[in-house]
Amino acid sequence: MNKSQNPTHNVLLGVTGGIAAYKSPEIIRRLQELGITVRVVMTESAEKFIGEVTLQAISGHPVYKDIFSSDDRVMEHIDLARWADKILIAPCSADFIAKLTHGFADNLLSTLCLAAECPIFLAPAMNQAMWHNLATQDNVEKLKSRGVEFLGPAAGNQACGEVGYGRLLEINQLLDEFCNTEKLLSGKKVLITAGPTQEALDPVRYITNHSSGKMGYALAQQAQRAGAEVTLVSGPVHLPTPNQVNIVNVISAKQMYDAVMENAEQADIFIAAAAVADYSPVDIAEQKIKKSQSELNLELKKNPDILSEVSSMDNRPFCIGFAAETENLETNAKEKLTRKKLEMIIANRVGQNESGEYKGFNSDQNKVHIFTPMGSHELPEMKKSILAKQLVELIALTYEKAYEKKHTT
Repeated sequence: MNKSQNPTHNVLLGVTGGIAAYKSPEIIRRLQELGITVRVVMTESAEKFIGEVTLQAISGHPVYKDIFSSDDRVMEHIDLARWADKILIAPCSADFIAKLTHGFADNLLSTLCLAAECPIFLAPAMNQAMWHNLATQDNVEKLKSRGVEFLGPAAGNQACGEVGYGRLLEINQLLDEFCNTEKLLSGKKVLITAGPTQEALDPVRYITNHSSGKMGYALAQQAQRAGAEVTLVSGPVHLPTPNQVNIVNVISAKQMYDAVMENAEQADIFIAAAAVADYSPVDIAEQKIKKSQSELNLELKKNPDILSEVSSMDNRPFCIGFAAETENLETNAKEKLTRKKLEMIIANRVGQNESGEYKGFNSDQNKVHIFTPMGSHELPEMKKSILAKQLVELIALTYEKAYEKKHTT
C-alpha cells in the first residue's frame, strides 16, 4: 500500500495470548512504515509469549496492560479508545473473541473495545479445532453482525503440529486487508432481497422453501462495509440484522414485491438474493384446513416476478440475480440472464446430498458460477461471509465499468 493513500494515523494494537504473538513486533514495524502511530495494549496471557520491553522499544510508546493505571491516567480505557482511528487485535485468541462477544470488561483491552467508537479488526490465531468449534463460530458470526471485521484466519501447519484453519494471516495479507480503506460502493444505494417467502394456505400452514437467508444477509453486510447505503428486504429468517443496514421485514412474495418496488427507483444496484415463491394459493382458508380427506387439491397462481419487474423499469438499477439450480446450471442461468435482462447472475447447485441435507441452503458454505453478458467464471466453495466480500467487490467493479461505458457512449 502507498503510504500517501492511507488515511489511518493512529492504530491501537491489541496483543492476546498465543504463540503468534511473536509476530506482533513485525506488525508494529510495518504499520510504522506506512506513517501510522502504533500504541500497544497487551493482555496478561500475552506476557507469557512476548515481553513488554520488546513491544515498547519497537512502538516507541509505553505498553498498556492494567485497567487501573498507576499514574494520573484514571480514564485510560476511554482515552485510548478515543485516540485510535482503528483497533487491530493480532493475534486474537478464542478467549478474547468470546469476551468481546459477550461484552466482558475484565481487562484493559476488552474494556477499551467496549468504549471504542472506531472500527475494530480481529486477526484470529488458534488451534484449528478451537476455530471450528461451534461456540467460536457462533461468537464470530455475532461479532460480524455488529460490524467487527475479521482478518483471517489462514489455513496451514500450526505450532501444535496440526493442520487447518487457525493460523494468523501472513503479515503482508493481514496489513493489505487492514489498511484497505477503499470504499468501492461509497455513495451508492444498494437494495437486496434475502431469505424465503411464506405463502399462506390457512392460518396455520404455508408454502415455502429451504432458503436460510445467509447469502443475502452476508451480501448486505459486505455492501455496507464497502460504503453503500443498504436496504435489505428480508423474508422470515433467524438471523441478526446486519450492522448499519436498513431492514424491511416481509412474509409473502406480494409483500416483498411491494417493498422492493417502493425502494427500487432510489437504488443504484439491486441484488435479488431471495428465494421468492413462484406460486401462491388462489384462496387462503379462513380457518385451519382439517385432515378430513385422503387428498387435498390446491389451486395456485403465479406470483409477481420481482426481478423482471425491476429490470424492466425505465430508470432501472443495475440488476443482479441468483439462480439455484438442480440441473443444467449453465444453460438455465444463461437463459435467465438473457430473459430478465440482467447485468449479472450468480448460480449455484442445490438439492439433497447423500446425507439428506439440502446443498446450498442452510449452509455456511457456497460455491457459485457467475455469468455476465461478457463471459463467466467460477468461485470455489468457501464461507458465505468471505464469498459475499468477493461478490460485492466484483459487483462494484462491474457496475463501475458499466457506468463508465454508459456515460462515454
